[in-house]
Amino acid sequence: MTDKKAFYAKLKNQLEDSTNFPSDYMYKFIVPTNGGQQEEVENVFENKGAVIKTKKSKTGKYISISIVLKLNSSDEVISYYEKVEKVEGIISL
Repeated sequence: MTDKKAFYAKLKNQLEDSTNFPSDYMYKFIVPTNGGQQEEVENVFENKGAVIKTKKSKTGKYISISIVLKLNSSDEVISYYEKVEKVEGIISL
């Protein structure tokens, strides 16, 4: 758990150094195709004005999900990462 705290602390610093909020932020995730994870991820961003694009892998075992969302702070960016990290098998890029 401390690794995640360190990761998010570093991310927060990087975002605050490089981003003027409010700003569009792009999330990229990879999820397995066979368990409803795509829907779980999309539900986190539902009704938030997010633009969601998906693409299946060549083998069809995974789906990449790109999500662009206008956010107001680095804390808001991190809060979405924390929500989706609960999805089984998800990989954040």
